[in-house]
Amino acid sequence: MPTYNDLRPENDFKKKDYELIFPSMTKTEKKRCIQNLLTLRSGLDERVAVRKSDHNLIVASWNIKEFGHTTQRLPEAYFYIAEIINRFDLVIVQEVKSTLKDLHIVMQLLGPDWSYIVNDITEGDDGNSERSAYIFNIKRAVFGGLAGEIVLWDSLTANSSIKQLKRTPYITGFRAGWKTFAIVNLHLHPGEEDDDILFRREEVELLLEAIEEKVSKGRLWNDNLILAGDFNLYNGSDKDDPTIELFNDNGFREIETLVGVDTNASQTEAYDRLFLTNNEYFTVGRDSSGDEVAGVFNCFDFVYKTGQESSYKAVMQKRYTGVKDMTDPDNLRSYYNHPWRKNQMSDHFPIWFELIIDSSDEFLQEKLASF
Repeated sequence: MPTYNDLRPENDFKKKDYELIFPSMTKTEKKRCIQNLLTLRSGLDERVAVRKSDHNLIVASWNIKEFGHTTQRLPEAYFYIAEIINRFDLVIVQEVKSTLKDLHIVMQLLGPDWSYIVNDITEGDDGNSERSAYIFNIKRAVFGGLAGEIVLWDSLTANSSIKQLKRTPYITGFRAGWKTFAIVNLHLHPGEEDDDILFRREEVELLLEAIEEKVSKGRLWNDNLILAGDFNLYNGSDKDDPTIELFNDNGFREIETLVGVDTNASQTEAYDRLFLTNNEYFTVGRDSSGDEVAGVFNCFDFVYKTGQESSYKAVMQKRYTGVKDMTDPDNLRSYYNHPWRKNQMSDHFPIWFELIIDSSDEFLQEKLASF
């Protein structure tokens, strides 16, 4: 449960000296944040209504825009981000920047039941000063002992112009219930031009070859793998469909419910993906209709909603550095929708699924049948 001490009225502090993260929040800001949190919590109940138990683990992946670098994020935005993360058990995060400022704020809000693992930034222009991170509830999942980066080697890349992926994939192992599994956190090369698509395909080919060799030689910590993150994939036979097929051809499958679902805030592309290795004991939960339990959470249905630009007019006008007239309602509305509210939350939505972590019934039935 996130901490809400910063949202207390002044009278509360006369009773106890509560620790604050944002001591300068105004009464108006606190009231607005509380109202929005209530709306957001209701939306999470509706859209991510999966009961947490010993049987399942709710895993999410989220590219949180400029997480650590943007200067536009308001205090209330951190509460909304923490509230969303808290609804899951393990969150795979991309675009954590060189400074860990935003990550540390969110961890403070999440409280002592939460921990994180983060790698170093990928240096150079291609790396974009980015890190990968895992944020997880320690009562639901624990670090399994594996943490490292998948680095390509000379013989693998001998016939390729690519020697390393632009953002180094971060592989980390976890344990939850009966299951041990490893996650490869990815942020692939962006772009829609032909050269970008070819480059991204080659990144995927090399990554899958590296994984296959490690598996075949018993060098990978675990055979249960999740490939997750911002793949920057564009749907279409002339785009990234052939690249998506590479995952299927190499023993991975995309979670059915998420195939083709738009994940960017503009709702035009399915950039963010989740692939799992095929394994009868490494499965996704299914609902009463037989569909895999997974989804994309559109936070802008509940906070920073369309048409709410008047609530943020003063702060937007104060921080705007462009040349357009921000007293013009059309300009203000356009700026609010893009990029301002995306700078508050993200230009990507979190995607999630239910991982089954207790296969004891299936295991026992199988063993009984073997006698």
